[in-house]
Amino acid sequence: MDIGSSIRAIRKRKNITIAQICETTGLSQGFMSQVETNKTSPSIATLENIAGALKVPLAYLLLKKEERMQIVRRNERTVSTSGADQLKVEHLSSTKNMRMRIVEMPPGSSTGDTPHAHEGEEIHMVIQGKIYAEQGEDGAEFGEGDSFSWNACTPHFVKNIGDETAIVLISIYTESENREEWI
Repeated sequence: MDIGSSIRAIRKRKNITIAQICETTGLSQGFMSQVETNKTSPSIATLENIAGALKVPLAYLLLKKEERMQIVRRNERTVSTSGADQLKVEHLSSTKNMRMRIVEMPPGSSTGDTPHAHEGEEIHMVIQGKIYAEQGEDGAEFGEGDSFSWNACTPHFVKNIGDETAIVLISIYTESENREEWI
């Protein structure tokens, strides 16, 4: 864990000096310097005082870099294709167990010839167009602004039944960190 570097980065970003931190916390400048260079590991109580002086939650100091806010700008999205119809999939953002995607489905395209199943849960929202979704014995048509969700372990199928490209926003949750892509 690189808590010291996080403390230094936050302190510098907020234009707070080590002396100001020490004045607020009662810690010595030498100790704070050792904390910031990761030469010593402060106790939770000390970290709580430092977090208070920096005006950040203690939990924020304990986050690993990959656990902090991740930003994906529109022009930085990874794009892939999926299924026999090569549906365009834009990868918006993800955490350890969640992923968010935008899928473009040309008229008549689908997620495959037969329903498929996989690990996880999904929530879909139709941004544009008209689709038909089926899971087991349930099936319905959805238009712009409609949404639906399902447990993906039950075979499911989605098809664009409209005359224009359908755009569907999908959030996918999985218990494992498995990064295999499904739609």
